[in-house]
Amino acid sequence: MVSQKVVIKNPTGLHLRPAGILCKEAMQFRSLITFKVKDTTANAKSVLSVLGACVKCGDEIELVCEGDDEVAALEALVNAIDTGLGE
Repeated sequence: MVSQKVVIKNPTGLHLRPAGILCKEAMQFRSLITFKVKDTTANAKSVLSVLGACVKCGDEIELVCEGDDEVAALEALVNAIDTGLGE
């Protein structure tokens, strides 16, 4: 299991478009990928779960990856978030 904290930089947080991009990126990996924000844990492979976490701009989330390709998954997701998830 690997984890890393990242800050969401998108001005509108994780609304539908960036949530979809995050999920699409997460689904490329076999690992279980979740994230924690405040007292909520969300499945990064589920758009509804990501939207339900209500992540706002400036929120710090902790990505947690567990599985065969966990290191590559964490690196790819952190990079996607740092580059703004398409925005």
